[in-house]
Amino acid sequence: MTSQRDRIESLESRVEELEATIRGLTEELVDANQRLRELEADQESTQAEEAKTDESKEEIEEDEGGSDPSDDIIVA
Repeated sequence: MTSQRDRIESLESRVEELEATIRGLTEELVDANQRLRELEADQESTQAEEAKTDESKEEIEEDEGGSDPSDDIIVA
């Protein structure tokens, strides 16, 4: 009977260890998902800023007459 009791205690101990491991891994997974969302949001905002910068550069070039030599007027 003692060996059965020891076995039960051993199994209960192992279950507690596994539950603790699962809790720890779950917390790590939640943290990793949160960090991933933050990184994706940062990347999206960076891409939006770059797009605005590119648009501004294009508008400035258009306002300055562009860099196309065929648009130049030659006065003789």
